[in-house]
Amino acid sequence: MPEFVTFPSEGSTATGYLAKPPKRSGPGLVVIQEWWGLDPGIKEMCDRLAEGGFMALAPDLYRGEIAQHTEMDRAAELMQKLPPERAGRDMSAAIDYLLKHPGVTSHGVGVVGFCMGGMLSFIIATNRPDAVQAVVPFYGFPYGSNEPDWSKLTAKVRGHMAEHDSYFGPDKARDLEARLRAMGKDVTLTVHAGTGHAFMGPHNALGTLNTQKAQEIWPGVLEFLHDTVT
Repeated sequence: MPEFVTFPSEGSTATGYLAKPPKRSGPGLVVIQEWWGLDPGIKEMCDRLAEGGFMALAPDLYRGEIAQHTEMDRAAELMQKLPPERAGRDMSAAIDYLLKHPGVTSHGVGVVGFCMGGMLSFIIATNRPDAVQAVVPFYGFPYGSNEPDWSKLTAKVRGHMAEHDSYFGPDKARDLEARLRAMGKDVTLTVHAGTGHAFMGPHNALGTLNTQKAQEIWPGVLEFLHDTVT
């Protein structure tokens, strides 16, 4: 059964949604929220990853605040006021929590993120190269002035981007992939034809949910994570 857990985060306390696999143990994954917050859609993704054999923890980066799926302005406000340093601490603390958990069988972790969480998944991978072995970002990545120090990236990245996306455009995704590969990084950012931003989101807040594509992608996501998070 999933549960809410608390863990120390550099002098404060963070919380998160932890979903456990049927065997009650497995490799550790950090799941990073969209701009809505720790909503039912992210919890569902944690549950699905747990069903796939992982210990999946989504830290609550907004610390209890959440936007409804009809509240685009509210979601944007929450994202903009999220303190980057605190988000970094909480994601890192979630990694440490998993690595100390008796049910986690891996020596490192994977990170799966959606939209804002896709962008943040790259950030935490560069901040914690000691622990992050695999990154699966969905329709989100840092670009331009938001890019971290890519020289620190050691994790393998298998990203899934949308063809029709005004937030994280496909041309930028292809450019980022090319630059990271030129640096010797193991990065693939697949742009899925005919998809729109948030095409994996079960909430379908933007009317872009593509169930067929989501079902097509998912087995490969699980296979990559099982092969890479050890």
